[in-house]
Amino acid sequence: MTKSVLVTGGNRGVGLEIVKGMLSEGYKVLMACRDEDAGEEAKKDIVGGDLHVIEMPLDNESAIVDAFTRAEAVFGPIDILINNAGVLDDTSWDEVTSESFNASMQVNVYAPLTLIQQTLPKMIERGFGRIINVSSSYGSFNESLAGPFSYAISKAAVNALTVKMASVVEKAKEEKELDVSVNSMTPGWVHTRMGGKNAPKTPEEGADTAIWLATMESDVPNGKFFKERKEIAW
Repeated sequence: MTKSVLVTGGNRGVGLEIVKGMLSEGYKVLMACRDEDAGEEAKKDIVGGDLHVIEMPLDNESAIVDAFTRAEAVFGPIDILINNAGVLDDTSWDEVTSESFNASMQVNVYAPLTLIQQTLPKMIERGFGRIINVSSSYGSFNESLAGPFSYAISKAAVNALTVKMASVVEKAKEEKELDVSVNSMTPGWVHTRMGGKNAPKTPEEGADTAIWLATMESDVPNGKFFKERKEIAW
């Protein structure tokens, strides 16, 4: 049976290249995006493959759950979740407000958590699943959280979420044999609307590690943070 993958923020940039890559690998792909029309427009340029557009605003927990529930009812269980969508707020630390900070946390952390809550228990029950959280080197303590305040902290939280959810998987493995993993990765500095025109990497290059993690069939890591298919320190 063909495995299905849900990619958030899948209609542009790195997310769109992840969608294309997973389609080329033969997966059923659910392209989750904030606006269905934007997703349908992006879909026009994709030839072939089992692709479906899902409208899923990430700024509201109830909306995420409702959209996910509808998608699963129509297209079946999600085998692979790629939490790709993100926002970059470059407001300086002394001008950040609780409202602006919460907006970054909602999209970058709370939305991935909500989707993990919807998918991981069922993955454990079925015995198979992949969760990939698209993070950033700005969220790495090893690199001193060098990015903008809200973005760096929210991406560090994504990495912490990855470790914590991976520990849930490890605990479940004590009870039954599982092929389930939760990892995060950084696409690097990518030439996208977020990354800007001076970024050295193409969206295709940025998507590579996520696709690699999603399609691994043996020696699958769990609870790690990857860069260029190489493990890096937290």
